[in-house]
Amino acid sequence: MPKSFFQFKHFTVWHDRCAMKVGTDGVLLGAWVPQGNYRRILDVGTGTGLIALMLAQRMPEAKIVGVEIDAAASEQARENVSRTEWADRIEIECCDFRNYQSDETFNLIVSNPPYFIDALKCPAEQRSVARHAGSMNYDLLFRRSASLLHPDGQICIIIPSEIEKNVTDAAWNHHLYPCRRLRVYTKPGKPCRRVLLAFSFKESICAEDALCIESEAQQYTAEYIALTRDFYLKM
Repeated sequence: MPKSFFQFKHFTVWHDRCAMKVGTDGVLLGAWVPQGNYRRILDVGTGTGLIALMLAQRMPEAKIVGVEIDAAASEQARENVSRTEWADRIEIECCDFRNYQSDETFNLIVSNPPYFIDALKCPAEQRSVARHAGSMNYDLLFRRSASLLHPDGQICIIIPSEIEKNVTDAAWNHHLYPCRRLRVYTKPGKPCRRVLLAFSFKESICAEDALCIESEAQQYTAEYIALTRDFYLKM
């Protein structure tokens, strides 16, 4: 039976009431987001609150809002946040991102969004909503994010590599342009499975990089350890 929580170095994430459990994608995004003096951060589809907690750890001056449509997940995210030293800087709101409003813009917006656009829906409705872009497609993500983002801000997401063109096209439609890209490989010789992307309103040359998680000897690479060592106990 899977564990009902995941222990990190500085916090614990309980996920037994969340459709999407703690996984590599969320950790990658939370660790990869560019360091900056962000005053306000928005985590779209916060789920367990994992990425919000990671960013609170990394960016001690930031106020963070996590938006989550699922009531059970949002309640568990609140509980996860309440057990940490950053509870006064993280707010979890249970609402549909379509309807989310803010009086102030955000310097950074992050999302580990639903991605099985063409896959068959899984039987559990909660998990289906969490994993499928039917409830929040990429056009919606960028359209709403563009209205909430500070003119000098960035949007950072992680996506499957096979939908990268669809995602970047959706961003372009809202005048958001890729400025950083990290292609993630599980092992040498394997195809790229995930892409991390940062977007801004400024057109510029996109900084390209790559990361391999494991070596041929099935050990974590030095680059992956360096990226995640502040969070994983085993690093």
